[in-house]
Amino acid sequence: MNVDVFAAALAAIREATDVVVQFTSGGAVTDMEEARIAPLDLRPEMASLTTGTVNFGDEVFFNPVPLIKRFYRRMRDLGIVPEFEIFEPGMIATASRIAEETGDDHHRHFDFVLGVPGALPASEAALDFLSSQLPPGATWSATGIGRSHFDVARRAITRGGHVRTGFEDVRYLDRGRPAASNAELVMRVVELAREQGRPIGSPERTRALFGLGERPR
Repeated sequence: MNVDVFAAALAAIREATDVVVQFTSGGAVTDMEEARIAPLDLRPEMASLTTGTVNFGDEVFFNPVPLIKRFYRRMRDLGIVPEFEIFEPGMIATASRIAEETGDDHHRHFDFVLGVPGALPASEAALDFLSSQLPPGATWSATGIGRSHFDVARRAITRGGHVRTGFEDVRYLDRGRPAASNAELVMRVVELAREQGRPIGSPERTRALFGLGERPR
């Protein structure tokens, strides 16, 4: 979690495009709290916030409630809208409880990560259950890890959700065919959305949906 790298990436993105910028506050499972939270001082519009501890392969992604609250408060103090990153159903309840306790009225967006060894499988039943547990007015996206990726994307699109994609979660477009870039993965998701008659969200529409205000300058 090198802050200088985050700063350079943020500057380059804002110079080239008006997309919404979201940072991670997760990093690697071995990253310490100070390293995970430091890039937030650059004030991205959004940042991921995992709201619970979860088995992650042979490792443990450690997120006790006091840490979650510290991350959440830092984000809100900086005007950052959290994206609640969900690996298990209890994380939805934790996210809702923390937001309600603070009285914040920001838009609630949840991202379901399915197929991580040790957590929820990338199944239709898991996706349907998670989306049924959200608070009123919330939006959601989903991603499947590895070979489940585009199956999860299709299900999310047909159920009115949104899609997360990129090299963090998947490397292949098809069996034996690696993607050349994140952009190629994004275009595959665009194709899936168009097949289902779903419009593609522009940066302006996304900011309006998530209550982000005007694009940072």
